[in-house]
Amino acid sequence: MRILELTVEGFRSLKKVTWKPGMLNVVIGPNGTGKSNLLRLLELVSVAARGGLSKHVQASGGMESILWDGKAKELSIDLKMSPPADHRDEQRDSLNYKLCLGRIGVTSSYRIDYELLGNYYRVDQGEETEPFKLIERRPGHSRVFDSNQKALTGLEEEVPEDEAVLSLAAGPFTSNPLISAYQKNLTAWSVYHDMHVDHDAPIRSPVVTKLERRVSPDGQNLVNVLHTLYSEDRDFKNEINLAMRAAFGDEFEELIFSPAADQRIQLRVQWKPLSRQQSAADLSDGTLRFLFLLAVLASPDAAPVIAIDEPETGLHPAMLPIVAEYAAEASQRSQIILTTHSPDFLDAFKEEAPMTTVAFWENGETALRTLEGDAFQRWRQKYSMGKLLTSGELEQLAEAQA
Repeated sequence: MRILELTVEGFRSLKKVTWKPGMLNVVIGPNGTGKSNLLRLLELVSVAARGGLSKHVQASGGMESILWDGKAKELSIDLKMSPPADHRDEQRDSLNYKLCLGRIGVTSSYRIDYELLGNYYRVDQGEETEPFKLIERRPGHSRVFDSNQKALTGLEEEVPEDEAVLSLAAGPFTSNPLISAYQKNLTAWSVYHDMHVDHDAPIRSPVVTKLERRVSPDGQNLVNVLHTLYSEDRDFKNEINLAMRAAFGDEFEELIFSPAADQRIQLRVQWKPLSRQQSAADLSDGTLRFLFLLAVLASPDAAPVIAIDEPETGLHPAMLPIVAEYAAEASQRSQIILTTHSPDFLDAFKEEAPMTTVAFWENGETALRTLEGDAFQRWRQKYSMGKLLTSGELEQLAEAQA
C-alpha cells in the first residue's frame, strides 16, 4: 500500500495542501518553508492509527501549536491509499481515510468530529452518492462495517473522543480484515526527523540484546537492529559491508557486536589495519548516521512508507551517492520521502531521478509544487538537479507550473 494523494487543511504551515507523491520522492525548498511539517503530518497519521493521538497532540503543545497560525478551528486530513497487494485494481480498490480534529473552544484540547475509511470509486464515477464504508464516525455515532456493509455500532461511552476509531477497530478479531490491513500499514510508517549521536546518546553505549528488525523513529535501537539483521540475514550483511567499503575503502573489515555485562552488546567496527576494534563510543557522528541510513533503507523488513528529514546531515559528500543508490533500491518495495537542502544529494541520483517537489512559503502558508512536464525535462537534459537548485531555477520552474 502506498500514498496516492494526501490533502490536509489547518496543520501547522499547511493551511491547505494537496500532494501526490511517487515511490521515490525528494522535497526541497528554503528553510522555513514547511518541508518538515509534511513529515510531521505523516507521523501524526501513523500515530492516530496506532492509538496514541491524544498523547502525541499533547506532546506537540496542544491544538494551538499544531493548527495553522494557532487559530484554525480544525485539522482535516484526506489520505488516499492504494489497496493491499491482493487487490489488483489500484484506482477501483483504493481507500480514502478522512480524519477531522475539531478544537474545543480556545483550549488546547480537541475531539474527533469526523472519521471515515471507505472506497470512493463509485462516487468519483458518479454511480453512487455514498462511498463503500469500512469505518464511519461522527459525534455520538461510531460504526464499523464488515465486508458486506453490515454495520456494527459501538457504545459511545466506550469510544474515546480523542482517539481514532481506526486504532480501535483493527485487530485479530475484527470482522473486516481490510481494516486491519489498512491500520497495520499506517502504524508501520517510519518517519525520521533527527538521530541523536552526541557523546551521551544511548546508541553509543552497550544495549540489552533484543531481536529487532526495524529502526525506531529516534534511531536509538540501531545497534539491536544491526545485530539482528547482520547476524541472521547474509544478504543484509553483504549490503552493509559493500556500502561501508564503498564509503571507507578496503580498510573496513566488518561490524562486531561484542558481549558486555548483563546480557548487553556493544557495536564495534573492525578496521583491517588495526588490531583493536573501534567501539560505537569512538565512532564519528557521520559513521553512525551512515549506518543508520543503511539499516533503514537496506532492511529486508523495511517500513511501507519511509520519510527521512535531511538525510545528508553529517555525511561526507562521497557518501551521498551511496545513500541515493540505496534509497532508489528501497523505493522498489517502500515509498521513500526525503527532504533536503543539498545540491550534492540531488546530483547523487543518477539512473533513477526522484519525483521532485518544491516547498514554498506564500502568504504565511506552505505551498507544494511537483516538478514535471516538458520544460522541466528540457532543463534536466542541460543541467544537473544540484545546479538547478543552487541557481534558483527549480523554484522558478515550480512557480511557472502553478
